[in-house]
Amino acid sequence: MTLAERIRRSRPVNEGAGAWLAAGSVALSLLMLGGLLLLIAVRGLGHFWPASVALVELEDGRQLAGQAVRELPLPDGQGRERLYFTGNRDLDGGVWAWLPVEEIAAQRHPADLVVLERQRWGDFIGRLVAVEPRETEDAPGQSDPEGAWMQLQARLAELETLREARETLERETIRPLARRLEDDPDNVEARQALEAATARVTRQTAAMEETTLVLESVAGDRFRQPLDAVLAASRPNAMSTGEKLGAWTQGVWRFLSEGPRAANSAGGVWPAIFGTVLMVMLMSLLVTPFGVLAAFYLNEVAHQGRLTRLVRIAVRNLAGVPSIVYGVFGLGVFVYGIGGTLDDWFFGDSLPSPTFGTGGLLWASLTLALLTLPVVIVATEEGLARIPDHQREGALALGATRLEMLTRVVLPMAVPAMLTGVILAVARAAGEVAPLMLVGVAKLAPQIPVDGDFPFLHLDRKFMHLGYHVYDTAFHGDDVQAAMPLVFATALLLVLVILVLNLTAIFLRHHVGSRHAMTAP
Repeated sequence: MTLAERIRRSRPVNEGAGAWLAAGSVALSLLMLGGLLLLIAVRGLGHFWPASVALVELEDGRQLAGQAVRELPLPDGQGRERLYFTGNRDLDGGVWAWLPVEEIAAQRHPADLVVLERQRWGDFIGRLVAVEPRETEDAPGQSDPEGAWMQLQARLAELETLREARETLERETIRPLARRLEDDPDNVEARQALEAATARVTRQTAAMEETTLVLESVAGDRFRQPLDAVLAASRPNAMSTGEKLGAWTQGVWRFLSEGPRAANSAGGVWPAIFGTVLMVMLMSLLVTPFGVLAAFYLNEVAHQGRLTRLVRIAVRNLAGVPSIVYGVFGLGVFVYGIGGTLDDWFFGDSLPSPTFGTGGLLWASLTLALLTLPVVIVATEEGLARIPDHQREGALALGATRLEMLTRVVLPMAVPAMLTGVILAVARAAGEVAPLMLVGVAKLAPQIPVDGDFPFLHLDRKFMHLGYHVYDTAFHGDDVQAAMPLVFATALLLVLVILVLNLTAIFLRHHVGSRHAMTAP
């Protein structure tokens, strides 16, 4: 048998092995990705499930109440220790307790243990003694816990209604009137309306401060808690599975719809969601036309010589530049250069407080558009190179001008490649953090850049971003242990936002590609 025959006979075996190796690699990658997403989802979404509260009795007679978090072996290997979230920072100075399992004498789950979510000092874990008017100064005697709990639920519902009414009044009446007075200080009608609205807010605030709670820790410490500082109350040990599922759904919704609080270690991420999506959309609108025009010029118009090849090499090298370099460029050129000049020309009265000469949504979008421009150019050029030459030649032979050939034949067939570049740009820009730290992202920006005031979209405002929120919460929080579940939940949300944006672009790409019988690259 000759060498050529041996090669021909062994080729199907080698091709089969290569196919199985490629399939195995893809399957392993998908399994690893699925495992990572599952870990993030379990750690993030599990934070909103009402965990049972344990009443722990130690061998020395001490008692504490808390939610078991995890259990680890002791450093010396002799036994294990368990971590409990105990809350009550204002009473104990800390919210975490490591207990050796061998020192736990008993552990129960009483139904009367209450978990209060508060605006200050974090959660309280203990017992509810009474619900009383704030004017009462002396500590009351023991009351019916069940009756106090029902009264607390009713007062919390009233408090939530008052909060919503106050926020609506401030948003729809007080802020517009205050802006009218800034423009026209002598407007008597607006001033009287503002005073009346302010008086209503004062009355609503006084109504919210009428009730106080008498609480008691399991150690016997009793104190009074103003009800207006309480956001939610629950008794996890007395809840059924259906009630816990409802509380979990409500917790997830609050995480998606509310703003952050307590230095980003609690609350929701709605401003960060809105800021991320808005920035990505503005970036896509800015980068797509410039990237497509540059690719068309390089592939269809420019003379294919040495200079064009050098430009292509430069574009591909720009894709490998570290993102922080783009951030420094955006800070120097966009913020201090263009923004400072706009302030000198149009906003001189507001100086030295800058309007456009500081980081904002516009400069962040431009910086990320510049960062992702090489990706769009390269993807569009590859799509243009795949269009057969006979399509161009046929259009010209039928009498079309070169401009008509480019706009009516080549451009529609290149749309899938353009959308591929946009998909890659969105995937990279949505997760970037380093350049945003220099050109506009903020740790806390509760006001979103879109409202009902002209010009409605405020490009000069700072904004929040999911990626930066993850970074800030994980490394700059006062209590990293408490913030870690929110870090996982925000990371999962960032992945889902990127997935939704990419799926939208992929759907458009396949829709356009099917119309022109072209396979998207």
